Amino acid sequence: MEFDVVIVGAGPAGLSAAIRLAQLAEQQHTTLTICVIEKGAEIGAHILSGAVFETRALDELIPDWQQLGAPVNNPVTEDQFLYLTTLYNHIKIPDFLTPSCLKNSENNHAISLGNLCRWLAQQAEQSGIEVFPGFAASSILYDAEGAVCGVCTSDMGLDKQGNKKANFEPGIELKAKYTVFAEGARGNLGNELFSRFKLDADRQPQHYALGFKEIWQLPATQAYYSAGTVIHGVGWPLHLSDTTGGSFVYHLENNQIAVGLIVDLNYANPNLSPFDEFQRFKHHPAISRYLEFGERIAFGARAIAKGGLRSLPKQQFPGGLLIGCDAGTLNMGKIKGSHTAMKSGMLAAESIFEQLCAVTPDKEADYQFHFEKSWLFDELQQTRNFGANLHRFGEPLGGLLNTVEQNWWPKLFRRPVPWDVTDIREDRDSLVYKEHAKPICYPKPDGEISFDKPSSVYLSGTQHEEDQPCHLHILYPNLVLESHLPDYDEPSQRYCPAGVYEIVELEGKKQLQINAANCLHCKTCDIKDPSANIKWTPPEGGGGPNYREM
Repeated sequence: MEFDVVIVGAGPAGLSAAIRLAQLAEQQHTTLTICVIEKGAEIGAHILSGAVFETRALDELIPDWQQLGAPVNNPVTEDQFLYLTTLYNHIKIPDFLTPSCLKNSENNHAISLGNLCRWLAQQAEQSGIEVFPGFAASSILYDAEGAVCGVCTSDMGLDKQGNKKANFEPGIELKAKYTVFAEGARGNLGNELFSRFKLDADRQPQHYALGFKEIWQLPATQAYYSAGTVIHGVGWPLHLSDTTGGSFVYHLENNQIAVGLIVDLNYANPNLSPFDEFQRFKHHPAISRYLEFGERIAFGARAIAKGGLRSLPKQQFPGGLLIGCDAGTLNMGKIKGSHTAMKSGMLAAESIFEQLCAVTPDKEADYQFHFEKSWLFDELQQTRNFGANLHRFGEPLGGLLNTVEQNWWPKLFRRPVPWDVTDIREDRDSLVYKEHAKPICYPKPDGEISFDKPSSVYLSGTQHEEDQPCHLHILYPNLVLESHLPDYDEPSQRYCPAGVYEIVELEGKKQLQINAANCLHCKTCDIKDPSANIKWTPPEGGGGPNYREM
């Protein structure tokens, strides 16, 4: 199948690129064939975000979004920032010590990003764009000159040994003049593009965090619920393990609360379990009071690209563009990536359309030119040191430096800070050997506030066809038992939030068991394995989590 533009991923970046392309074509009274493919069973099924949403990009893309019924109806009414000092105590950070980029106004909304993407997909289809959920892009197509010329979707109906079953359907080649990759953080095809076109040369390594989110349904009588309340926090329990991250509680519509924890993946202690950190975090009295008498109705986890401008790769290459969280456009200083992903998609559309209309089009659309002239560049430039300050100096010193950079320096000098803070160590390289790490004893879940992994995976709606090839590839199996188990007690048992990896004993011998059906597609294993020994690839299209209201 041939198109003018193929877009991989129906998140905010990919859908915004498609809609903007259609708008530009309509303005110029021309026709474009545009295709968006999405590996989730439906649009929004794999979308996971907090999310406090800044409407700036949406205002530009669809100015009448309110009249058209966009699911953005929960303006921020109260904004708090907490430092959790111990299990029982916390401090409310005053405004003058809170970085200005972290503050939210009534122009921001606490929403479900999945629902917004479903709405954006409807707008795209009404513009004549082909949107195909349930199709995973498994490989990139290149022309004779080495330029990207499309993607191929994965074969469907293969058994565990790779043999064709009765329902076998071969993958489809989707060819395009330009291909846009918007797979989200740590996209598997994005990884290939990094290597082939050296997109990350002269850049700092990308840095990641693992974000958890639960949605709780509260009774109408819950005294502490107030729609539009936004609470961010740092400190306990992560500082007990000498690592950094943050937490959030967002009061959504309809007596629902989103609660989450973000764990930076540069942590050193191999005994740390991000999932269990999240479960014990909820027991802090400043958090648990919002969950009393409530029912947990959804769970999810996803890696977040948080390196910022210094880790942003070259986003253009012959035949295509890498956008949104696939490139790493999240603004760590704001803890927001949806509006930046949308703007990234819009800039991609404008650079591609410019070439499609050119007398002699260039295979490489000039995204960088449009990017550097945009507010997106200015915003990422302003907060370029935010994550590195926390990684290098920890809390609270890194937080204080961020306050200086965001609040006081601009007021005094009316320009961004002139210095850059480097952060050149890969997240996977930060683990220390287990004999140098302190043990961590996590409390057992109580089934009321904290829960185990199996019940959590169940709430994610995760499903995979059992009889299909394993999509999680151990590149060098001997490393697990010869190195990772004796050195780190095989950390995948703990950093995976879904219990995919287990060390089991069979016939007196230990081995790594992979429960691929549990996989949440969070990509943590592809990021944190100390030897880069796990390669995540997409399973059959339609597999994975089926998030609702996330």
